[in-house]
Amino acid sequence: MMSSASGFGKALVIITGASKGFGRALALSIAPRLAAGSALILAARSDDLLQQLKADLSRAHPALTLRCAAADLSCQAGVESVIAAITHSDPDIEHLLLFNNAASLGDVSRFCGDFTDVDEVNSYLSLNVSSALCVTAGVLRAVPRRSGLTRVVVNISSLCALRPFPSWVLYCSGKAARDMMFRVLAEEEPELRVLNYAPGPLDTDMQRQARSSSADDALRSSFSVMHAQGQLLTCDQSISKLMQVLLEDKYTSGAHLDFYDL
Repeated sequence: MMSSASGFGKALVIITGASKGFGRALALSIAPRLAAGSALILAARSDDLLQQLKADLSRAHPALTLRCAAADLSCQAGVESVIAAITHSDPDIEHLLLFNNAASLGDVSRFCGDFTDVDEVNSYLSLNVSSALCVTAGVLRAVPRRSGLTRVVVNISSLCALRPFPSWVLYCSGKAARDMMFRVLAEEEPELRVLNYAPGPLDTDMQRQARSSSADDALRSSFSVMHAQGQLLTCDQSISKLMQVLLEDKYTSGAHLDFYDL
């Protein structure tokens, strides 16, 4: 079933990294596009911030079922808690939408040659790569293919998936791996709708960290200039483009689309 012009009908929506930044804005943006009886699953590490978001959404959209999964996705228990949150969802949904948004920038104050601790690198990859695969597999198993159901998996990607940024070896590697992961998924399961969406340079805490901590002088300077000149995007600007792409449903499954391509 295709999306209607205005929304996603009765849907089950899962957003990881929902407590702040892009994930929080995404939850607030998609909620009005869901029909009564839809369920919105909000996952992040901070239970306090999730509960605040849930309260805000409950007041504005009382017909939605809202569940929070306060989870550290870098470990198995965290992944399982997200899957558990969807197990009692309405079986008559028209749309499944999974947004793999949870991510961290990693330590950008060092260059490749400074990373000698395997445990440190593995910890980064667990949150930023492994969890995205395991959450996606778990969700797709819990909500299997059936007639009348459109299943959509969105990976929040980055230009860093395609282009090397000096001092950002962890972030670039993680984003590149995730893009390929979801391209493979699109090849394996043609019935799925899979999208790698790069939201552009957003005015978020992560961008603030990039401006202050990046070891590469030119990169740090360029981000500072973008911020000073008002060239960073708001989350809502980027999400508006993403919603348009998903509702029109004309993209090639597995594609990498950037905000500036649309």
